[in-house]
Amino acid sequence: MEKSKKEQVYAILQELDGVIVAFSAGIDSTFVLACAHEVLGDKVLAVTAASETFPDRELREAMELAAQLGVRHEVIEIREMENPHFVANNPDRCYHCKSGLYESLTQLAKERGIACVLDGANMDDLGDYRPGRQAAKEFGIRSVLQEAGIYKEELRAMAREMGLPNWEKPSFACLSSRIPYGDLITLEKVEQLDRGEEKLRQLGFRQIRVRHHDKIARVEVLREELARAVEYADEITAILKEEGFSYVTLDLQGYRSGSMNETLGLGNGGKQ
Repeated sequence: MEKSKKEQVYAILQELDGVIVAFSAGIDSTFVLACAHEVLGDKVLAVTAASETFPDRELREAMELAAQLGVRHEVIEIREMENPHFVANNPDRCYHCKSGLYESLTQLAKERGIACVLDGANMDDLGDYRPGRQAAKEFGIRSVLQEAGIYKEELRAMAREMGLPNWEKPSFACLSSRIPYGDLITLEKVEQLDRGEEKLRQLGFRQIRVRHHDKIARVEVLREELARAVEYADEITAILKEEGFSYVTLDLQGYRSGSMNETLGLGNGGKQ
């Protein structure tokens, strides 16, 4: 009888003798962490990277989730803004970001005598332009969700069955992904986007992105929430003008992951 995809994840984990899980508090890494903890118990260490592009609310959530799961958890600091390749914001930005992260995680694993580092990449991540995947290969990071052939919606269903509290949490990407390639990443822009998105999130939108186009803020919400965004046009405009934008636009295509990749000419939102 063929194993289910969840059973395949368990089988992969059973072959490992202790792991570090790169834990962002997103549903992907939460699922990996929960499965690893079930299989390996105290041989699991969750590690969250704190940086200028990772909001404090996400860090707090990671700490709370790890405690709720009963998993050992540590926070390390990554200083992306000190890396000129990252700040330059060329299309390979994600590679330089992930290289710094994976270097720190593999070094920590070596110091602790832990053989393997896991991430939360799933099958959907193979269809977009993600240069960070090359960094994962170079550092030998294991992507157990991809090894088991698990897609995002399958993962959410399994996470719900497991009772994970964040099973329907919207996807989140680092704040630098809101800035067009070629525009320098600055702490001022990152903080501006963080404050703006947090205030808009309080209006009740399930998924929202503010894309930074100099003085223009391009807002993305789910297509089914576009009409609601129009109803809240005055509030959205006031919030983002207060954060320093001169003009506020609503993207009529709605939210889509990796929309900044559309300028790369790869077709279909950067999908390869």
